[in-house]
Amino acid sequence: MAFCSKCGSAVTEGAAFCGVCGSPVAAPGGQAAPPVAPPPAAQTGAGIGSNVAGALCYLLWFVTGIIFLVVEPYKNDAFVRFHAFQAIAFSVVALILEIIWHMFVSIGFLSFGILFVFVGLVGFVIWLAIIVYWIFLMYKAYNNETYKIPVLGEWASKQVGK
Repeated sequence: MAFCSKCGSAVTEGAAFCGVCGSPVAAPGGQAAPPVAPPPAAQTGAGIGSNVAGALCYLLWFVTGIIFLVVEPYKNDAFVRFHAFQAIAFSVVALILEIIWHMFVSIGFLSFGILFVFVGLVGFVIWLAIIVYWIFLMYKAYNNETYKIPVLGEWASKQVGK
């Protein structure tokens, strides 16, 4: 019986590759099969880089932040954990602002005319600013930068232990 030269496990007769580690085994004539390069993901040990994972934490409000806090190997990466906590905090604050704003707008329904138009325009500008800031946070995470939102970033750093 033949054994794999890389991992030492038993290899069935006539097999070109090891069933355990996938490395090529020696042919019956004593020559080894040509080496096959592992895929790039196997070389790094992870599916995506920390910078991409950090940027994706902001993608679907707090949902992707929570996902990256529980998925291996990202739950052990301090950079990804920081951005996940910051994305969760940013999302919660944005949702609270949305609730407060909708309550303010519902009061605006009681009045008519220019005040209602002004309240609608201010709401649009606020949400446009939040979306631009959200994209900015994704950009910073993608560039491997630990950009901290003034209050929320400090909270996220404490959660990670930085």
